[in-house]
Amino acid sequence: MSGPSSPLIENYLREVGFWYVTTIGRGCKLDPKLISALIERWRPKTHIFHLSCGECIITSEDVQLQLGLLVDGSALTESVQSVDGGNICYDLLGTILDNIYEGQIEMGWLRDIFLKSENGSTEVERIRYARAYILEMIGDYLMLDLSR
Repeated sequence: MSGPSSPLIENYLREVGFWYVTTIGRGCKLDPKLISALIERWRPKTHIFHLSCGECIITSEDVQLQLGLLVDGSALTESVQSVDGGNICYDLLGTILDNIYEGQIEMGWLRDIFLKSENGSTEVERIRYARAYILEMIGDYLMLDLSR
């Protein structure tokens, strides 16, 4: 599932405001010296960059401006009636992970289950694939947590 999104789910990604996020990084050249400098200045306990001119923190408004994502409004999942992770997973993705710990889904499992969207897939299957693709983007790029 990694890489560019399937054209079959492009409309779903546009509808929920995630299309622009799927295009980030294509053809982008990273500056290793800049990245190293930012890493040296990052304080993981406070989530703040300590720069010579003062402290800098990335806010949800910054994310909204740079990624074009909404930071307020209705949830993408609609209303969920259950607090059981397995039921929520089944309702949204059509399948259940054997081991859901505190609502966490393993990215490898998502990639294994949702390899690619097929031309002959139904609308429900495409929506589930789009949800899995968005989860992967959030887990791998937007809210990366290497502390585990």
